[in-house]
Amino acid sequence: MNESTLLDRINNDLKEAMRQRNETAKLTLRSIKSAILEAEKSGKFDQGLTDDDIMQIVAKTAKQRRDAIIEYERAERTELAASEKAELAIIEDYLPKQLSAAQIEVIVREVIAETGAQSMRDMNKVMPVAMERVAGQADGRAVNQVVRQLLG
Repeated sequence: MNESTLLDRINNDLKEAMRQRNETAKLTLRSIKSAILEAEKSGKFDQGLTDDDIMQIVAKTAKQRRDAIIEYERAERTELAASEKAELAIIEDYLPKQLSAAQIEVIVREVIAETGAQSMRDMNKVMPVAMERVAGQADGRAVNQVVRQLLG
């Protein structure tokens, strides 16, 4: 297993959460570690996981929490949504600072200009380039929303 600085931080924070008996942090960090171990066992990473790989795993767990929050709020399960929000706050500490809607819009406008996109049919030209530029700094749903707004 390739020990990376991000993994070290997660491990240290997990130990601290256990010392402080912070159940939410402990469960959240254990779920991240579980996802990391699962990725290592998948065989996709012959050279071990890099910080970028771990960052992608953390971003995926954050997305799962965001999706769960939306579903729980739709079902009016406020206690479950609150629990997911608490976990998401912990997970977001490991992600790069997220871009604002205005910052996403600037990036998407640049991509639209570069690709010559003019309508919703060109969305498949814009999305991959935009997602590459915002890598880890914005949720795909937020980028998709801005692209649809600008092309629609």
